Amino acid sequence: MAVKMIIFAACVATTLAQYAAPAYKPAYSAPAYAAPKAYAPEPAYAPAPYSFEYAVNDPHTYDIHSQQESSDGYGNVKGSYSLVEADGSTRIVEYTADSYGFNADVKKIEGSGYKAPNRIVLIDIFWLPQFEYTLN
Repeated sequence: MAVKMIIFAACVATTLAQYAAPAYKPAYSAPAYAAPKAYAPEPAYAPAPYSFEYAVNDPHTYDIHSQQESSDGYGNVKGSYSLVEADGSTRIVEYTADSYGFNADVKKIEGSGYKAPNRIVLIDIFWLPQFEYTLN
């Protein structure tokens, strides 16, 4: 019976064993945030119209395309681009973007006389010498 009491006392002692409570509780203050900055209004710039165009003609990589675009600065954009596809046809896209949305007119001109070559497949061929063995 004494052994059971000692085991019970040991279990109670280990259950209640803990670190001592601190003598004081440090006072934590709420974090102080800086006042938000007042945002200045966006500077009002006059509408800036633009216009650009470019063209690429690279027969080595068969990359042939061009684009031109212009804007009046008030959100109205008008332009077009064209490219030569792998089958030799030319795709021309004329587009406008304004308050009514984006509108594209796509045209395809078949066989403009230029066609990219078919894919070239390289096959490695190894020559192995042939030996003849004779039994003596």
